[in-house]
Amino acid sequence: MQAVQLGQRCVTAAHTGVSRRTSRAPVAAAARHQLRSSAQPALRSRAAAAPAARAAATTVAMAKANKLQKSDVDKLVDSVEFFIFDCDGVIWKGDTLIDGVPETLDYLRSKGKRLVFVTNNSTKSRAGYTSKFKSLGLNVAAEEIFSSSFAAAAYLESTKFPKDKKVYVVGEVGIEQELDLVGVQHIGGPSDKAKSIDLAPGQLLHHDPDVAAVVVGFDRYINYYKIQYATLCIRENPGCAFIATNTDAVTHLTDAQEWAGNGSMVGALKGSCQREPIVVGKPAAFMLDYISKKFNVRPDQMCMVGDRLDTDILFGKDGGLRTLLVLSGVTTEETLLAPKNTITPDYYTSCLGDLRPAPVAR
Repeated sequence: MQAVQLGQRCVTAAHTGVSRRTSRAPVAAAARHQLRSSAQPALRSRAAAAPAARAAATTVAMAKANKLQKSDVDKLVDSVEFFIFDCDGVIWKGDTLIDGVPETLDYLRSKGKRLVFVTNNSTKSRAGYTSKFKSLGLNVAAEEIFSSSFAAAAYLESTKFPKDKKVYVVGEVGIEQELDLVGVQHIGGPSDKAKSIDLAPGQLLHHDPDVAAVVVGFDRYINYYKIQYATLCIRENPGCAFIATNTDAVTHLTDAQEWAGNGSMVGALKGSCQREPIVVGKPAAFMLDYISKKFNVRPDQMCMVGDRLDTDILFGKDGGLRTLLVLSGVTTEETLLAPKNTITPDYYTSCLGDLRPAPVAR
């Protein structure tokens, strides 16, 4: 009955999701200093280590998934100092706050825990997400928010992206705002949303030879012009980097259903360029490495809380964090417990509200 009591705190139903297993090896420190000659090969070196890593992870993942019991809550909270929360499907769905979130965050802060929020959604900058948290009645500072739009800008900054070069953006204003903050020139983005191509005989689309990176984030206004322009930059500009904020299959744009995610945009360019992107969002290591260094915190002191096996939980497990899966977003209990699933969190529960202690009986 304890598990049932925990689950009763949640009012937002989980949606069906499909898990996908990927692997990575740690990012080499040298990969963060040169964009063309060092960063790309170092990050892609993960692929060579993937078979062994996948086999080891599969063995561990076959362990039984533990449903969070009332007696587990204090033990989990007391065992870590730092919580990383996904946003979509954990804190909110669309523009709807998930039940129990404010009380849980307040409880964890009262216990002296440090909280940060990591989202693969690149449509907003940190300033944009600060406003969204505020609109939902949550007091979260900009420095506690790490979006994939921020990660793309931070990655380029870490590679010392040349000041005389440009980024072509397939994505929305969040990426542009974060690039502005690190002084990186950019073109494309929302300004190209209405552009089209007239495929007349002899038609040729010219592109800027100074574009040294293409950043692909979620784009509700994706069109053929953007795909072709980005393809030309990646294929024809020497050393042009292909960077993806994430490769999520689906996303929560509203609380009514799942919508095609950034994986569909990235997939279009993977197909046309025949290249794999550098991924800076979950489950890649970049944001975890950045957070660990910024806050001087060890992986064993951290817990990742998310709603997706293939991004959030994989992100945590690959990084050596404790992991808690909530069923208020993409992943269902059926998907988690399916024999073919190879990613198992330390605990799972209905929603974030379950991470509060049980009320004292009177």
